[in-house]
Amino acid sequence: MFRGVPSLLGIVLLLASVAPAPAQERAKKFRAGAYAQDITPTKFPISVNGGMTDRQATMAHDRLHARCLVLDDGTTKIAIVVCDSCMIPREVIDPAKSAVADKIAPEHILIAATHTHTAPTVSGVFQSEPDREYQKFLAEKIADGILKAHAQLAPAKVGWGVGKEPDQVFNRRWKVKPGSLLLQDPFGRGTDKVKMNPGYLHPDLLEPAGPTDADVSFLSVQAPDGRPIAFLANYSLHYVGGVPALSADYFAMFAERMASILDAGKNDPPFVGIMSNGTSGNINNVNFGKAGPGKKAAGEQARLVAESVSKAAFDAYKKIKHHDWAALKMAQKEIELGVRLPSQDELKEATDRLAQAKLPLTKVPDIYARETMLMAKYPAKVKVILQAIRIGELGIVANPCETFVEIGLEIKQKSPLRPTFTIELANGYNGYLPTPEHHALGGYETWRARSSYLEVNSSRIITATWLELLKEVAK
Repeated sequence: MFRGVPSLLGIVLLLASVAPAPAQERAKKFRAGAYAQDITPTKFPISVNGGMTDRQATMAHDRLHARCLVLDDGTTKIAIVVCDSCMIPREVIDPAKSAVADKIAPEHILIAATHTHTAPTVSGVFQSEPDREYQKFLAEKIADGILKAHAQLAPAKVGWGVGKEPDQVFNRRWKVKPGSLLLQDPFGRGTDKVKMNPGYLHPDLLEPAGPTDADVSFLSVQAPDGRPIAFLANYSLHYVGGVPALSADYFAMFAERMASILDAGKNDPPFVGIMSNGTSGNINNVNFGKAGPGKKAAGEQARLVAESVSKAAFDAYKKIKHHDWAALKMAQKEIELGVRLPSQDELKEATDRLAQAKLPLTKVPDIYARETMLMAKYPAKVKVILQAIRIGELGIVANPCETFVEIGLEIKQKSPLRPTFTIELANGYNGYLPTPEHHALGGYETWRARSSYLEVNSSRIITATWLELLKEVAK
């Protein structure tokens, strides 16, 4: 071999040392961005739903936000948005997703409501109807928040875990003695076996009609130096209440408390705490098996709940490991579910009843008669978006319903990803989602209205679809 001429082996080694890394290796850079977008209305008074009759808010007690988190593993980008709203229909959510489609694919965006009962009406239910101007405003603000979170994408690491707080969740549906006056339904059927929110220590109460879920699941997002960027938590609690409208309820108080616990109150960009709602369709913060707690100051109970849940989250947070990179996968499927439409006889009965009623409606049978007439205009089937997300070994599923806790517990048990949690009231609003067994028991959450209309076996269809999606993202 001639002196000064490199060997073939040497050339190969030299080229290998300077050759670009494979695409998959180059892509392994994890980034995150978060932003809390103000969605407080600018015009008052405004309708507030969450009850059988409408309320009008004349001011904001505290600010409402769309708390946005964007994650990017180098090949897949997703956004999770949790809004201080009771429920948000697709006519608001779909335009918000479309507005940011050049940054993130709409099927990679999850937009959910917390279910605070002290926010502007965005989806019509009972005697509250949405302000169209606020609906448009909300869609634009959600899109703005996603874009701002996206603009703040920066290197990050992620960790996940599960805390426990069993003392703030109670099953609000109670089995009741047969023949009890508690078992009155608005249709006069007399077939209910359970009562929602029956009152403290009522002599006709037998036992709660189901379990609770004590998990405080979470995703922690940090900068490489450990600075907190965002903290997405999940707890199966309907809401707390005891706060004046407009208010984000305990959901925002939790976010503020986490900022304090993590010493992230002065971060730049600002830290974003997020509390999403789990499977809380039959869960609240009231223990009817004991005497009532007595009157509390406005917001006091919500602060107590936020404090205890944030402590449970932080105790678990201290034990987790943050990963410099985690795989992101997201799958979505739109399915059709049947609607429990009123019969012609039911429609006639409702029409006759309303003809004798006075506005505003105050009697529950009259209110449901109006809902029956509105339900008669619904299609036989509705489209529902279901999603599954993988973040490392963490699984998240989402649906547009007020989901019963049994469904969430089943998903946690059967998911191929551990841990897994559910974000309910996501990507639309399709009312309560009881199990078929709970439909058989009856009660408020099963009474047909715009708040509860999906076919009886919908929970089984949704659960089966979720498990398929989880299997897909877990590969």
